[in-house]
Amino acid sequence: MQHNPVSKDEASVIGLHALSFIAADQDMFGSLLDQAGTDAADIRARAGDPVFIGFVLDFLLQDDAAVIAFAGSQGMPPERVLLARRALPGGDTPEWT
Repeated sequence: MQHNPVSKDEASVIGLHALSFIAADQDMFGSLLDQAGTDAADIRARAGDPVFIGFVLDFLLQDDAAVIAFAGSQGMPPERVLLARRALPGGDTPEWT
């Protein structure tokens, strides 16, 4: 299956939408804060950092149900979230087959 690549700008937008999606769920946002080792003010300050947005997408990608729910809320296929992650710093993971 061929997927259209995601630009860095589009990936950042997807990541910011993912951050908003996560922030709307108190439990999920609490888990993000715990994993990031930070607080909500720091999250707001780092929202423009592509490396941090990559972390947000990594966090989301840990839970298939969350990815499916987020992608559905954005009208995109779930695979697009992974493609967005790959477009951001640190997302160039090897394909294991």
